[in-house]
Amino acid sequence: MEDAGIESAKSARIRVRLHASAPDIGAATWRALTGATAEVGGALSPGDHGASSAPDLRTTAGLLAEAVRRAATGGAPDLTDLPPFVPVRRMLESLRRAFLEHAEAPEVRDQADGVIAVLRSFERVQEALDRDAAHRFASRLTGQDAQQLVVEMAHDMRSPLGSILLLAERLRAGAGGDLTQIQQRQLGLVYSAAFGLSALAGDVIELARGGTALVDQERMAFAVSDILQAIMDILRPMAEEKRLTMKAVGPSADVRIGHPSALNRVLLNLATNAIKFTNTGSVTVTCRELDRSLIEFSVQDTGRGIPPHVVGSLFEAFRQRQTPGDYAFSSAGLGLSICQKLVRAMGGDLGVETELEKGTRFHFILDLPQPETL
Repeated sequence: MEDAGIESAKSARIRVRLHASAPDIGAATWRALTGATAEVGGALSPGDHGASSAPDLRTTAGLLAEAVRRAATGGAPDLTDLPPFVPVRRMLESLRRAFLEHAEAPEVRDQADGVIAVLRSFERVQEALDRDAAHRFASRLTGQDAQQLVVEMAHDMRSPLGSILLLAERLRAGAGGDLTQIQQRQLGLVYSAAFGLSALAGDVIELARGGTALVDQERMAFAVSDILQAIMDILRPMAEEKRLTMKAVGPSADVRIGHPSALNRVLLNLATNAIKFTNTGSVTVTCRELDRSLIEFSVQDTGRGIPPHVVGSLFEAFRQRQTPGDYAFSSAGLGLSICQKLVRAMGGDLGVETELEKGTRFHFILDLPQPETL
């Protein structure tokens, strides 16, 4: 009852202000806005917009109407008292639509200038809401919980992407029936795109952890050929779409001891990058034996190369590109930074050789002994 009394008092104050006279806006126009406010506030329930209570919704409707009134009379919209957890943009749109319906009354249509002024004020309030939302979002990104926010967003991305990957893989395996060659290719592209987004989300999480979680993992036996085949299966549709030749060359001694998941991730990121920045020619993933244990891994493309001014900051996370289209694994520049961290965690160092309009070669050396040598 106390909440209802407070709400009633707030609504009464708002109605009084809405009925106040204003230049070029007649009383009938104000009554139309007041009627729309009562209609929207009374028609909503918490389930409609996810608010915590019906009074929150009624209060929000009244405060938005007051902001519209202030904007229409030359003032600045005041949005500081809006309750949290209420989708104010949708409510503002509901209020605007209700006002337009009330404005169809004959006495309101005679005040066309006033109606136009109020409609323009709705736009001003919308702009103020956008600025306020941008400010609050920027504050969260620069606050103490910024890293946790980004990690949570990355986790939220990976869940639906994982479902897409699973479904695409099942369809490619024939779970829904036989597929034509074109359908297989299209599903391959869907899988590749979803995998790329999932990898980006993983890069964000790995960066937040410092990129060194790999150090605590146990080394295990794995087949280099399995990694190369997995990369080819994922990326071949992307390469074929750009009419590129994609090749993989493995070592003679296939089974090694190391960190297969991290190695797969690095090579996949580098090969994806190579395809992205190569329009003609080829992308080649090579594993070359230097001696019984040391293997040099490289990803070479025939793309446009990397400008000298970019090379110095190539492995920096969240680096800013100088101009649109500058070389970067992604707009955030995360992929190469994560690759460098993972390679170093495995005991190597990621290097790059590049020449403009001729191509780029990323390379690193790892100590991966054969099982019988341990």
